[in-house]
Amino acid sequence: MSFLKTVDAKFFHNEIPAKPMGKYAHFITIRITESYPLFQTDGELNKAKVRAGIHHQEAISRLAMFKRKQSTPERLTGRELLRNYKIGDWEKCDYNVDFSKTTPDCILYGFAIGDAGSEKSKVVVDTAYSITPFEDSHLNFTFNAPFENGTMSRNGEVTSRINSQDHILPQIFFPSIVTLKDPTEAGFLYVFNNIIRTRHYGAQTTRTGRLRNELIGIIFADGEIVSNLRWTQKIYDLLNFDGKINPPDPLNEDDVREAAIKAINELMTQECVTHTDYIGDKFTPLLDEVKSITSNENKLQELLTQANVESSAYAQKYISKNSETKNSDKNKKGKKAGAATE
Repeated sequence: MSFLKTVDAKFFHNEIPAKPMGKYAHFITIRITESYPLFQTDGELNKAKVRAGIHHQEAISRLAMFKRKQSTPERLTGRELLRNYKIGDWEKCDYNVDFSKTTPDCILYGFAIGDAGSEKSKVVVDTAYSITPFEDSHLNFTFNAPFENGTMSRNGEVTSRINSQDHILPQIFFPSIVTLKDPTEAGFLYVFNNIIRTRHYGAQTTRTGRLRNELIGIIFADGEIVSNLRWTQKIYDLLNFDGKINPPDPLNEDDVREAAIKAINELMTQECVTHTDYIGDKFTPLLDEVKSITSNENKLQELLTQANVESSAYAQKYISKNSETKNSDKNKKGKKAGAATE
């Protein structure tokens, strides 16, 4: 089943292969905070001290958005859609508890269930870094838990329920490249849809975490491409050279987009892989076509169904077969051990 007219079918497999076949789809994404999210470990915002740019050699601290902080919310978006349309083994699949091992989520994003089996993720995500330095990208908030009357005191007693927390500011930009290895067309669209639909990242509460994914392109290649850090450093160089970084003012989104497109185009000329780029204006028809599919209920269900057919076929062909082989080997070993003790 074919969905796309704007992309050559040569970039996709007809079925999910068992071994790496050298086809890569790279989603070139800028993640933009739209509220006050938290990307933290042990109560502190994640950050890393790195070189500011490729040409600007001074070291700065940057906010870091770790791998799982990106991939987990996106795969949960896909799982939610599968449950909503009752596609595949959605009732049997319990995230991080008991995976069904057959859904597009399990096969594309991977799973691990101890001795019960595992599948390596075909979606590769690396840590993303803020363009602007840590000190210009966060703010410490003090918050409290007042009594029902709205004050911090009652009957002469003053509560000590006051705390503080660092939050990431709105309009902080995290350039991020999401890679899908050996995609089928349905698998490509499944991951694409998860990226553009997901809105909340980081510490999950009812009041924070809003983030928008702005895709600026897709690069089909026969290998890995530039890292998130190097792309971020190149963007920083371009913005800084043009005088577009003026703390404490936030970066202008149009400036960031323009610099991001220019940066990835320049960096790709230095890569040693064969690639076809859908960037900027060339990407617009593809993005419009994808949105027309994912915003149409019937087409979306067809897409999810096809992705599930492919993942189920892969599971039956490779995962179930491997499980049966392992169980057979265990039974043989058990019989040998029993014979040895007799």
